[in-house]
Amino acid sequence: MTYPRPVSYQAWRQSGRFVPVSGRSIFVRSVGAGPPLLFLHGFPTSSYDWATVVGGLAGRFRCITFDFLGFGASDKPAEHRYQYDEQTGIAEAVAASEGVERALVVAHDYGVTVGQELLARQRDGMARLTLDGIVFLNGGLLPAQHRPLLIQRVLGHPRLGPLLSPILVNRTTFARSLRRTLGRPGALSEAEADEHWAAIQQQDGAARTSQLLQYMAERRARAPRWFEALTRAPVPIRFVWGLVDPVSGGHVMEAVRRHIAGADIVALDGVGHYPQLEAPDAVRAAIEAFADRLAGASQARRPEAG
Repeated sequence: MTYPRPVSYQAWRQSGRFVPVSGRSIFVRSVGAGPPLLFLHGFPTSSYDWATVVGGLAGRFRCITFDFLGFGASDKPAEHRYQYDEQTGIAEAVAASEGVERALVVAHDYGVTVGQELLARQRDGMARLTLDGIVFLNGGLLPAQHRPLLIQRVLGHPRLGPLLSPILVNRTTFARSLRRTLGRPGALSEAEADEHWAAIQQQDGAARTSQLLQYMAERRARAPRWFEALTRAPVPIRFVWGLVDPVSGGHVMEAVRRHIAGADIVALDGVGHYPQLEAPDAVRAAIEAFADRLAGASQARRPEAG
């Protein structure tokens, strides 16, 4: 069964709320009841990426999604230096606003680095949110293995990017670039591309593209911290990975296997960079099974009453 996404991005937005974080307005959507799942989305899209997966999980879990600063319906300040420490703080603040102190985190693309920083903070004893575990979907976990599209490299250039963004960033180039990362380009319909583009367009979001893409340089600069967080993680990790992703596909999982003995990998053949769009049932099942395993392990550790 494939779970339908909301009728429109507008419906998704109308079913959420806005949370103030350090003077910024952050879009948050929480549905369902049960153990909390906190979802971290990717670039250049928004929490709407998770619509179909959340639709299949909300019967068992409390699914918390939000838009990072600069994305979707959240504030998109101009002349702002978007950095991962701030985005990680926003993730922690969103969880706190929902009364959540610990959660299973699910992270994709841009969000995987926030996930790694959350792991690092937990290792350092500085975490405001305790992770029970984390599920990583395709993203730049290891910067040396990251293969950005040409348009990303151009727009991420500190001088050329701001000049070329008005020319290169539009609905056509967005849809074309996204399809290049998919295992099945037809998995993204024109109507779905329109919905994702609607989220990007909020508050002149396309104009923030070059600023947001500085995350690639930040990943390289802080690679040692986040590599250690990944390879010496304080909690269990599962990788749910589209293998034919040209940006961060099977080659990243090969590197993960070299660095993490016995890595828990759910390999998705024929799937590209957006498993939650291309194979939502497989993603949902992998998250459920991992959550069940963590719950079983937690139950086994509890001392018997009496």
